[in-house]
Amino acid sequence: MSEFNNVTVVREANIYFDGKVTSRKVVFEDGSYKTLGIMMPGDYEFGTEAAEIMEFMAGEVEVLLPGEIEWKTIKAGDSFEVPANSKFGIKVKEVSDYCCTYITE
Repeated sequence: MSEFNNVTVVREANIYFDGKVTSRKVVFEDGSYKTLGIMMPGDYEFGTEAAEIMEFMAGEVEVLLPGEIEWKTIKAGDSFEVPANSKFGIKVKEVSDYCCTYITE
């Protein structure tokens, strides 16, 4: 899906790691939400509350998912899932455009 219709966009940005990772929250009519963001090159660790699906529209990253010992390369067009209440490492190789879907049950 390249565009979202009938949504509310939260004006204030989520800013992490001194501005090297930013996102905006997009809220759908049913209350579900996604974030759309940009990651600058660097190494980061994120924690999750809800399960997430991260899709990449541009760029290249390496991700270390919970319970894994090997980093996985993710490029434009790829995605990965992260369980709720976990942490994952991400090495951003080049400016990366992403969409994060939060899975609440």
